[in-house]
Amino acid sequence: MPVARIKIISRSAKDVGSIARMIVEIAKSLNVKFKGPIPLPTRRLKVATRKTPAADGSHTFDHWEMRIHKWMVEIDGSEQALRQVMRIPVPDSVQIEMSLS
Repeated sequence: MPVARIKIISRSAKDVGSIARMIVEIAKSLNVKFKGPIPLPTRRLKVATRKTPAADGSHTFDHWEMRIHKWMVEIDGSEQALRQVMRIPVPDSVQIEMSLS
């Protein structure tokens, strides 16, 4: 039976967790084998900017950071389970990548 590998990507860890929990609940309700949710390494994007646009005054910086969270869930690729996963309401801030192998 094929295995569906589902990656959930977002800037919000709360959104990623809620979508992963929904997928796990679907797998449990249909008695489908699953693995996860498996947290993948969080990507940190850091930017430092000067506070003053000109070279006047002291050299002070603002530091900004954006974190991108990724979780992965693997479920057996039964047609009924995948149809229910496709019906999950996904917020705009969340990306889902699904691959069958």
